[in-house]
Amino acid sequence: MTETAPVLTLADQRRRQVEHDAARAEHHQQRPGLLAPRRSPEELKALAEEASERLADATADEVLAWVAETFGYRTAVACSMADAVLPDVVARHLPWVDTLFLDTGYHFAETVGTRDAVESTMQLTVVDVTPKRTVAEQDAEFGKDLFSRDPGLCCQMRKVEPLAETLADYEVWVTGVRREDSWLRAGTPLVEWDEKNSMVKVNPLAAWTFDELLAYAAEHDVVINPLLNDGYPSIGCEPCTRRVEPGEDPRAGRWAGLDKSECGLHG
Repeated sequence: MTETAPVLTLADQRRRQVEHDAARAEHHQQRPGLLAPRRSPEELKALAEEASERLADATADEVLAWVAETFGYRTAVACSMADAVLPDVVARHLPWVDTLFLDTGYHFAETVGTRDAVESTMQLTVVDVTPKRTVAEQDAEFGKDLFSRDPGLCCQMRKVEPLAETLADYEVWVTGVRREDSWLRAGTPLVEWDEKNSMVKVNPLAAWTFDELLAYAAEHDVVINPLLNDGYPSIGCEPCTRRVEPGEDPRAGRWAGLDKSECGLHG
């Protein structure tokens, strides 16, 4: 017979939250002493090229062990809050690692809720990356619903530019790109050099399937966005994302009906 987990009282929940937040604050007090001197783009590129070949067939844990040893807390994790599997895997090597959330202003309520749950319960530091313009300011300058008329420009201003500016503080960024997502991502390496951002890019889950992702989340009790099990295997901004029908490409619901399949973050 399976034992039922004890129900926490409100006082217990508050105590756990206070302890969780205190541990994060303590880590950030210590973090400046954990940071190694910054390296030049040339040094970083050499590291990426060497590791790309040596770790070509490595496991996610092997790749992230190298990331932790080589870059430490000059590491950023990009997380869309479709699930928290990627930051969970990284945090096992780098507790309280910076986890970048692109707060575009157009997210599903479920995505924002997932972000809040991740920040409240996991050993992560969620960093909200925001565009220079609010949605209202963008509407005033470019007209309402720019995403429907020029989705490329909308993504550029609300995702690509803010992320690039934030990544300048790091040496490596870790993404959740998986090869089965689409044919454009089929050749994604585990480690690569990101020429656009002049930094190392790591895709430790590149070889994982969607089923493996969900299995990991279930086994480790990782927070996932409820939309993931409601027909949204790829979750972006609400106006530009629809459910995916059985048998469709996992990213078929992104920018459906438009000549666009990527937001520009990954090339």
